[in-house]
Amino acid sequence: MIPRLKITYDKEIISKLMSKLNVKNKHEVPKIEKVIINMGLGEDASDGKKLKSCVEDMGLITGQKPVVTKFKKSISNFKTRKGSNAGVKVTLRSNKMYEFIDRLVNIALPRIKDFRGLTIKGIDSSFNYSFGVKEHIIFPEVNFDKVDKIRGLDITIVTKSKSKEGTVELLKEFNFPLGNKTNWGRYGKNKRDTKKFKTN
Repeated sequence: MIPRLKITYDKEIISKLMSKLNVKNKHEVPKIEKVIINMGLGEDASDGKKLKSCVEDMGLITGQKPVVTKFKKSISNFKTRKGSNAGVKVTLRSNKMYEFIDRLVNIALPRIKDFRGLTIKGIDSSFNYSFGVKEHIIFPEVNFDKVDKIRGLDITIVTKSKSKEGTVELLKEFNFPLGNKTNWGRYGKNKRDTKKFKTN
C-alpha cells in the first residue's frame, strides 16, 4: 500500500512547491531522497546485550533491521578502538521513508517534553537537514519497561534540493515543526532561533 504521505507529496506538495519556489518543471522540485537514523552507543557498543537491545529498538522505530557501525579510528580519550562497534544505523528509502517521516512528525516529536520546535540551522551546504533527539523513547513502538537506557538519535533528511529555501519549504510542507516562525529572520538568521536538540 502506498503511504499517505507519498500520495500527499505527489498530489499536493509538488504543485505547492512549484508555486512557492517559482519552479516550472516538476522534476526540479525539492524532494526527500532518504532518511538516515543513527544511534551512537559509545562504550556500551562493546556490550553484546546492550547492543542487541539497541538493534531491537532501532528495528521497532524504523521498521527495518539496522546495521552496526564501526569506529573508523582509535581515540584514547574516549576509549574507542578502530574497527570496534560504535552504534547502529538505518537508512530508509521509498515507502518506509515516508512512513517513518509520518510517524516522526505527527507522533514522536509532539511527545518531547517542552518541545519548542526544530531549528533550521541543521541545514548543511548540500541542503540536507540534520537534527538530534535526546530520547529514543519518544517513539511509541519502543517498550519503555524493556529499555535499559534512554539514548539519543541523530536523524538526517537527505534531500534533492538546490537551495536552503527549497529545503525549508519542503520540510514545512511535510509539517516538520520548524520552531516559532515569529522569532525568525528570513530562514532562521534571527538570534532568537530555537534551540537545537542534541544526542547525549
